[in-house]
Amino acid sequence: ESLWQPLLSSIENASRHDRIIVSGEYDSREMVAIHGTLNGTLARDLFDIPGSGESVQLRYCEVHSVEAARISHSWILIDLLDLMRQVGCWPLAPSTGREVAWPEPEAAPATESVDLDTGRITLDVTLAMQNALGEFDGDSLDSMPHNSYWADGFGWYGPAGIGITHGMTEFRAHHQIPFLHAFPDRRGGDHYVRMGDGEFSVTGGWPSVRATHSGGNWMGMPPTGKFIGMRVMDFYRCEDGKLAENWVPIDIIDILRQMGVDVFARLRHLTGRFETTL
Repeated sequence: ESLWQPLLSSIENASRHDRIIVSGEYDSREMVAIHGTLNGTLARDLFDIPGSGESVQLRYCEVHSVEAARISHSWILIDLLDLMRQVGCWPLAPSTGREVAWPEPEAAPATESVDLDTGRITLDVTLAMQNALGEFDGDSLDSMPHNSYWADGFGWYGPAGIGITHGMTEFRAHHQIPFLHAFPDRRGGDHYVRMGDGEFSVTGGWPSVRATHSGGNWMGMPPTGKFIGMRVMDFYRCEDGKLAENWVPIDIIDILRQMGVDVFARLRHLTGRFETTL
């Protein structure tokens, strides 16, 4: 009721478009991961995001644990920041990457069958790349030998607030370097899901990355010195043994909340619903 009812009350003519479906098993649990968009008309305000009366694409990423043909647990990330962008109410500093709609996979995933054999290979490449990221020596980007796992010109599709990049140069400039400056002690890999299905894989944690916000000027925020937990999912597509595309939903609003920034309070202020008394 706290999520789906407001969504369906605010978005008229809503239609769900699943773009990636990854099925498998992790930690003895059957699991399904989905990325897609909820398309329709934002006819009414949604969580203080003003209704525009125009078409929107609200991107969602979900992981569901299934027991006895029923969903027992769900992890869901919905990019409300991107919805703010679409209706013209951006509450943050400009993004370093390009803010556009996430592209659909260049190769469509299979939805009627599960390919665990190929999926194991895809997941192995995914985890090897993630492990290489953990080898950062705190100084040189070259200390992370992850380049060899990415295809030339790979697409990295980050959440609103960071944006999308293509290729290693853009990825480093618009995401990796600002992130490492801000969170030099970051540690990841605390996952509730790791699955491979055909050429697609997914990992996720709640949180999966923990770090101290100790440097840089990430998303316009000076260092706060606070220890942050980051809810992250990663959807990957592998091609010819290399990672060709990576969709990366991150709960940016929750990260900023931990830093002391109330994104929705700022949104209300920018849309004329500001406080006038203490």
